[in-house]
Formats: sequence, C-alpha cells, structure tokens
Amino acid sequence: MNSLARLAAYAGLLGCVAAVAAGAGLALGPLGNDDDSAGHASESMAGEHGADEATVGSALSGLSIARDGYRLTLGNATFPVGRKVSFGFRIVDTNGHVVRDFDLEGGVRMHLIVVRRDLTGYQHLHPKLAADGTLITELALPTGGVWRAFADFERDGSKTVLAADLFATGDFVPEALPAPRARVAVDGYQVELTGAPRTGLEGELEFHVSRGGQPVEPEPYLGARGHLVALREGDLGYLHVHPLEDAEPGEVAFAATFPTVGRYRLFLQFDDGGRIRTAAFTLQVRR
Repeated sequence: MNSLARLAAYAGLLGCVAAVAAGAGLALGPLGNDDDSAGHASESMAGEHGADEATVGSALSGLSIARDGYRLTLGNATFPVGRKVSFGFRIVDTNGHVVRDFDLEGGVRMHLIVVRRDLTGYQHLHPKLAADGTLITELALPTGGVWRAFADFERDGSKTVLAADLFATGDFVPEALPAPRARVAVDGYQVELTGAPRTGLEGELEFHVSRGGQPVEPEPYLGARGHLVALREGDLGYLHVHPLEDAEPGEVAFAATFPTVGRYRLFLQFDDGGRIRTAAFTLQVRR
C-alpha cells in the first residue's frame, strides 16, 4: 500500500472511532446523570463541598483571621505549657482603626473561645477591654500543641467570629474524638442530649440536666439558661446557635442549622450554684 492509500485508510479508521464514541456518548447521556447512583454521588459532593461553601458564610465562621471588614491581631501566639500568662489581642477595621465599641451580648462585649485542634481543652473567657482597645485576659494552655482562639463579638447587631492559631510548646499527643453518645456525666451531673438535626435545616438541640435522678434548673448564664458552642471536626468551623426561652424545667435548648454532614463537637455550659459546668458531646449530623 502506497503512502496516500495508507493515509486514507488511517483517516477512515479515525472517523469510525469518532462515530462509535459519539454513539456511546448519546447512549449513555450526559456525564454524571446516567443513573440514580450518579445523581446521589453528585448530591453527596454538593452536600460535602459545594453546598458547604454556598452556606458557610451564613452558618459557619471562625475559619479565618479576617472577615466582615474586621481583622484579628494577636499580641502573642506562643505560650509555655501549663503556665498562666497575659494574652492580648485587638480587632481592627478595614482602615486599621482599633475597634472599641462592641455590643453587649449576655452582659459581655467579647467571648474568647480557646480549644485545642483535636477538640479538647475547651475554655471560654471574657477579656477586659483596655483604653487602647486591647482585649486582655489571663490564659493558660495546659498541654502542648496547636490551639484555636475564637474572638466572638457583635457590633451594630451583627455577629462576627474571627480566629487564629496559638502554639503551646511541648509534646503533643492528639486525642481521638469520642464516639457520639446521648448522655455524659460532668461533676456529678448527668446531661442528656436529644435532637437529630439534618443538614441545611434548622433543628433543636435539647439538653436535659439532672443530678441524683432529679432535674436541675440551671441559673441564668450570659442571659440564657446556658451557652453552646459547636465546632466542626476537621477545620473547626464555628457554628452559631441560638438559645430558646420556652424550654421545659431542667432543659437547656438551642436552635441550630448544620451546613454539612459529619461530626461536630458540642460544648454546653450551664450554671448551677454559681459554678459553670461544661459538658462536651460528639454529634453526628446526617443528611
């Protein structure tokens, strides 16, 4: 076969291959929509990634050091293990001006939440505002590792949560997240969690507090029956929750919307006898 004949045969072969591929494409339909399982796969990806990014702005925060026209600046980020030291930080606006006029929320102007990256060692502090706009508190990081500090505040009625990492020098042994369970014990109290929130839908989380088999009526704490922080496993996305006032005796209830499937660590704080107790739960959120 001469060169011209060979080229003609090769062109014909390419044409056949293209025709077969086109026919197969028409038979299979558009990629990703060929059957119900592909639809579920696409839906799952949207739930775990796309839908998350679409809703994270309204549901999760604490993922960055700057947001909503504010920036968190730290005075120090490295701490000795187990020793209390002064910790100062500021909130600055887009013009570089230090913010001083925070709203009062539950009687305080700033909530500082500090938790180790493996979701252990939870602390909830209320820094004092100095004349120069620095927020100052005493802070001790009890174990080595990377900790996440969340500055939670309101201004002009709008909530913002900024966050940055802190470092405690020393050995770090990460702890596995406890399995989800409905009841935990803390300081002689039993706290039971009810509620099965689904992604993207507002649901209620109800905590029932008892001691010695008898319901405990928590005292007001930060303007409500209790305070709840929810953090997503992996990136420590900070979830806003809202206390409900129409709870039953011995119950502390919140409304929350979880944007993605996965595990979240819940830190409930309540006041009984003038002492704040913290009960931690692992919650599995499903579609």
